[in-house]
This record gives sequence, structure tokens and C-alpha cells, in this order.
Amino acid sequence: DVYKRQIYTDVDGVYTTDPRIVPTARRLDRITFEEMLEMASLGSKVLQIRSVEFAGKHNVPLRVLSTFQEGPGTLITFEEVLEAESMEKVLISGIAFNRDEAKVTVLGVPDRPGIAFSILGPVSDANIEVDMIVQNVGRDSTADFTFTVHRNDYERTLEILREQTVRLGAREVSGDNKIAKLSLVGIGMRSHAGVASRMFQALAKEGINIRMITTSEIKISVVVDEKYLELGVRALHEVFELDQVS
Repeated sequence: DVYKRQIYTDVDGVYTTDPRIVPTARRLDRITFEEMLEMASLGSKVLQIRSVEFAGKHNVPLRVLSTFQEGPGTLITFEEVLEAESMEKVLISGIAFNRDEAKVTVLGVPDRPGIAFSILGPVSDANIEVDMIVQNVGRDSTADFTFTVHRNDYERTLEILREQTVRLGAREVSGDNKIAKLSLVGIGMRSHAGVASRMFQALAKEGINIRMITTSEIKISVVVDEKYLELGVRALHEVFELDQVS
């Protein structure tokens, strides 16, 4: 382990999700840097993003261990290492979530080139970071533009855009600060179809409405009402059998 670095935290490794919400959450033996970066950026608070980025950049595996008890912890390594060891790629490694989200919608803006910049430019100038973005175009040559920001920036964002309503030609600016983001993360998504369908079906069975969706190669994120967050986490953990050792 000369070329590994150990990080001691208040938990004994990286779990499939927060054990306070899902008591059957399982400690992962291994996780890739790519997955850990996604988990950290999506709300998992085990490690700071910067430490994971730095170790990955310099090709140094990390082992997450507990300060308070002995144990093997979780090894953060590289996908090619798992492939070299002939280890099967896990479909879903974990479920991350973030309660600090708020949604802002600009309704009825003209559907024309540059409208996204016209909306987000003033927000960016105020040093407000935007996360998820969705634009829906109607039949009347107008569009509804929705995006999420940190909950601490919610009121300021509404204020900025309501001041811009006339300039934007918007019908209305509305928002919701009682939402949460729920995400599945796993490198196995690259080679397996149907993950999104299973996710949406599981949430639908619990009566959880999806407000927004974004995807990447190894991640699916949805925005739901905050009151349904924990129910959604438990439902997805069960459907994808994350309490089972693969």
C-alpha cells in the first residue's frame, strides 16, 4: 500500500447511501474515482470533491477509514484496475441526494436564439451557480425555462429575474424551494440499458412525481418534492438491491 493514501473520517467507509435513511445501506469495498466524484458533487458528504480530484489526477488510490474503529474501509480506485482484476462492474454503486436545492422557472419567454443567455447571464453576474437546466418549447413560439440553484440563492435569483421580466418578454417568474435532488450513480450504466426506466417506475409506484431529469454516462438525477426524498431513497435502494453484495 505504498502508493495508496489513507483518509480517516467519522465513518468507516463509503456507503450505498446514508444509513440514517436506509438502515440496510451497505459499506462498499471499492468504488471508482469517477463514481466517487459524482457522489461527492451530488450531495454525499463522506469526502470533499477537491481531495478526490487531487488523488485521481495524480493516480493515487485512496482508502477511506474510520478514525474511531478498525476495519477495511472503502478503496477508491480506477476503473481500469477493476477491469484488470476481472471484477464485474456494479450497475449502481450508490444513491446520493441533496436537500439544498431550489427551482426557478421563467414562463413564456420568446423562443429565440440567445434567450438562455439572457436569463442566466444576470444570474451568473451575481455569482449564483446554476445546476440543472430544462427548457420546454410550446406551440406558440414561447418557452418555459427552468433551472435549479442552491437554496441560499433562491430569493436573490427570483429578485434578479423578476427585475428582468419586461426585458425578457416573460409572462411570469415562479419558483419552489421545497424540492430535493435524488441521484443514482454507477459505471455499470454504460453497459446496461433500462436503468432510468426502473428508476422512474420505482418512484411512480410510491406516488412520487418527477419535476426535472438530467443524465450522464454514469448518473441519473431527478428533482422531486422534498417531502418525498427519503421515501424515494428507500424505494430505489430496494429496487436496485443495493443492500446485497454483488
